[in-house]
Amino acid sequence: MSIKENLFSSKHKKLIKDPLDDNNPITIQVLGICSALAITVKLEPAIVMSFSVLFVLSVANVVISLIRKMIPSRIRIIVQLVVIATLVILVDQFLKAYLYDVSKQLSVFVGLIITNCIIMGRLEAFGLANGPWKSFLDGIGNSIGYAWVLIVVAFFRELFGTGQLYGYQIIPLDWYVDSTNMAAGGYVNNGMMILPPMALVTVGIIIWIQRSRNKKLIEDK
Repeated sequence: MSIKENLFSSKHKKLIKDPLDDNNPITIQVLGICSALAITVKLEPAIVMSFSVLFVLSVANVVISLIRKMIPSRIRIIVQLVVIATLVILVDQFLKAYLYDVSKQLSVFVGLIITNCIIMGRLEAFGLANGPWKSFLDGIGNSIGYAWVLIVVAFFRELFGTGQLYGYQIIPLDWYVDSTNMAAGGYVNNGMMILPPMALVTVGIIIWIQRSRNKKLIEDK
């Protein structure tokens, strides 16, 4: 078997595919819900948060995997937190230097990546028990699984809440109610979409659609 076949074997591909649907960290494991509620009002911060988690989780998983045999069991949680915190500080400083406006929108939620249960869970369950390549793929898979839910939720919340996406007007202005001519249009932005409860409702709809089309996720009664 060639190195390429070994690196991209079916087992390794499964590490990326499973978190996208069958074992999604948000919709199946119900982890990382706080960020899905808090930073999905607009698409831009959701995308930036997704890339931040991708970097932190994939790198942290590899680092923990490389040093796993040297970590005393009693302090493994502390070591994991130190690794995650270091990477989060790097991400936070990068955002403040190059994406300051987004950094202000994300506020404390960048720092809260340190306590994101998806990251802690993957380091504890996978990074400590597997090699660097598998850990890297697991980090990428779970990050993408987390990211697509965040982006979908933010897409619908910003679109129907403000009529815009990424700052660009998507819903034509002539569709809106005109105060001088009510017949000019009838559309009004749904203000509820930018409230936290609608994030939870949107995630719930995603879970419903996902379970209705994937028979493997239907629980036995």
